[in-house]
Amino acid sequence: MFIGGCWPGECHYITEGNYLALSGMHLCRKLLELTGINPERLRLDWISASEGNRFAEVLNDFSKRLKDLGPLGKGEEEAEKGLKSKLEAVTKLIPYIKLVERERMRIPVKSEEEYNKFFTSDEFNRLFKELIVDKLEISRMMTLLRKKPLSTAEISDILGISPSEISRYLNDSARQGLVRFDESQNLIAAAM
Repeated sequence: MFIGGCWPGECHYITEGNYLALSGMHLCRKLLELTGINPERLRLDWISASEGNRFAEVLNDFSKRLKDLGPLGKGEEEAEKGLKSKLEAVTKLIPYIKLVERERMRIPVKSEEEYNKFFTSDEFNRLFKELIVDKLEISRMMTLLRKKPLSTAEISDILGISPSEISRYLNDSARQGLVRFDESQNLIAAAM
């Protein structure tokens, strides 16, 4: 995906759109990386209306890069089935991710350098893990459990997550009333 916009500070409109796009791009790249998709499939460039030649060069360069990467799923290490489940989980979380970005990951400073610095910081990585990664894995787990009850080991095998992490996600989900334990069959099911 290509995102183009006016150079920051040079837009004819009074807007924060450049910085919202920059924030969204950093967050989306991190989500792509998390799902197993090469984040280079997303590009943001600043191009003014008077830079037609630059626009053509940027799009030609990006098009070439996408051809080099190949079709989605072919240029990634993630197996197609795992990629699909991660994309489904991310899609379900988009309203939540937008809220988290607006409430916890938006910085008041309006400079590209500060945005780049924040989105590569340990603080951002901590927030991303705490607020998004764990929710994504719980979403993937809940998608499985809505289909049929499973054991911790089965969930771990399917999702490729350690049994201890699955147990942590199950405990969190049980406290929220999302799952129930069927002790007679030693299975976990989605609470209806």
